[in-house]
Amino acid sequence: MIRFDQVTKKLGSRNVLDGVSFEVGEGETFVVVGLSGAGKSVTLKHMIRLMLPDSGTVSIDGEIINDLNRRSLRSVREKFGVLFQSAALLQWMSVRDNVALPLREHTKLEDAEILQRVDEKLELLGLGDAGDKFPSDISGGMQKRAGLARAIIMDPKIVLYDEPTSGLDPVTSRRIDDLIVDMRKKLGITSVVVTHDLHSALAIGSRIMMLHQGRIVENAAPADFIRSKNETVQSFLESQYITKRGRWEEFSHE
Repeated sequence: MIRFDQVTKKLGSRNVLDGVSFEVGEGETFVVVGLSGAGKSVTLKHMIRLMLPDSGTVSIDGEIINDLNRRSLRSVREKFGVLFQSAALLQWMSVRDNVALPLREHTKLEDAEILQRVDEKLELLGLGDAGDKFPSDISGGMQKRAGLARAIIMDPKIVLYDEPTSGLDPVTSRRIDDLIVDMRKKLGITSVVVTHDLHSALAIGSRIMMLHQGRIVENAAPADFIRSKNETVQSFLESQYITKRGRWEEFSHE
């Protein structure tokens, strides 16, 4: 579904991505971890061609997107939904209107149909009573859920998550994790998640890829990731007090 083939990207004098190759299969929850500046968000931006590689190719559903024209690129981007780190809700709009925005901007649906679809997504994410509220009236966790409702309102095949648990308390963070898992189970969505939160990565990921200094140092299922013999991976695990036993040992990705 998503394929990077020897992708290199230099920003200034630094190779942010240095010959990166990997694939994300349909229905996966693929998690990208690493220290700040490792190239995680740059990787996401290449998937929707907000950035172009200096060399190498990015393919979506077997189609190389490097040189697509505007119309073809728009068609590829319609396969994606994005949950931004800040949720990126418009403060002067209600939650319902925020979620409805993509439908109003990109479809010719009647308002009644739009509102029905919006309310279905709000119910799915436990926000049935929040539609008339404004972002400033709801918690950070609810804002993230509203952002996720907007990300899936166009029924995308793939959702990109940029630090979905950033700034949230541990209990709310785990609720967001559960929602990401639910999106895969209920809607069959393929997810790519960028995060610093290894507890989250291990709980939700079907695979975890770690970037370090622009290169892949590990790409494995959670149970194998925590047993990696790579020193950089082990140091990263130890920094978050990760042991080889936990929810990720028992978690079912079926």
